[in-house]
Amino acid sequence: MTIAKDLPVTIRLHAWGFALLSCVLLLLSAPARAQDNYEIQVYGYDQVEPHHTMVELHSNFTIDGTKTMIDGLYPTNHAQHETIEITHGFTDWFETGFYIFTSARSGQGIQWVGDHIRPRFRIPKKWNWPVGLSLSNEIGYQRRQFSTDTWTWEMRPIIDKQIGRWYLSFNPTFDKSLHGESVNQGFVFSPNVKFSYDFTKKITGGIEYYGSVGPATDFSPISQQQHQIFPAIDLNLSPNWEVNFGLGVGLTGSTDHLIAKMILGYRFDF
Repeated sequence: MTIAKDLPVTIRLHAWGFALLSCVLLLLSAPARAQDNYEIQVYGYDQVEPHHTMVELHSNFTIDGTKTMIDGLYPTNHAQHETIEITHGFTDWFETGFYIFTSARSGQGIQWVGDHIRPRFRIPKKWNWPVGLSLSNEIGYQRRQFSTDTWTWEMRPIIDKQIGRWYLSFNPTFDKSLHGESVNQGFVFSPNVKFSYDFTKKITGGIEYYGSVGPATDFSPISQQQHQIFPAIDLNLSPNWEVNFGLGVGLTGSTDHLIAKMILGYRFDF
C-alpha cells in the first residue's frame, strides 16, 4: 500500500491507521499454544534509563475463562494473576527484567506460578533511527499445573513509531518450548500490536492485539489459535509512573473470553 506524500498530514495519518487496522483484521482471519495471562503488554522501544530501576505490578483477572481442568491445567475462570516485574537499566542500550508470577483462585489459594528473566537490547537513541528498534529475550519456568511447557523461551523484536499524537508498536514474537508438550513444535508465532492516540497530554487511548497462531512454518487451525483485542487506556501522570488498563475480549474458542488487566509501575533512581 502506497500513501501519497503530497496528501495533508492528517489524511496520511488516518490512512496509516486504516492500513494498520486492515493488517490486524487479516491476522484475525488467518489460520497455538495457550496464551499466558500473567503479563499482558505490548512492548515499546523505551527502556529503563541507566542506573534506574522500575517496579511494575501486572494485575489480570479472568472474568470468563476455562471452567474445568484441560491437559492437567488449572481452570482460568475467575483466576487473579499478580505479576511483579523488576527491571534495571544498565546502559542506554541494555536492561534486564525479572518476573515473579502468582495466581489466586477460589479453592486453590494463592500460588507461586514461576519466574522469568528478560534481557533486552535496543538501538541507542543517539543513532537517530527513523523507528524504535529493540530485541527482548525472555526465558523462564512455570509450574506444570499452569503451563503444559514448563521451560520456555520468548524472542520478541520490538518496532515502534510516534507520529504526532499517533503511536504504533509491533511485536512479531516467537515462542519456543524448551521442556514440555510443545518441545517438538518449533517456534510459535505470537504477534502483538498496539495502536493508540494521545487525546490529551495525560490520557492516551487505543487498541492492543495479542495473538498466537501456531508454528511459524505451519499455522494451526483457527479454532486452536489465540486472538484477543484489548481497548486500553494509558495515563501519563508523570515520567516516573506507568499506568495502563484495559478489557480484553477473546475471539476464538481456545482464548479466554473476557479479561480485565491493569499495569501500575514506578521508576526509582537506583
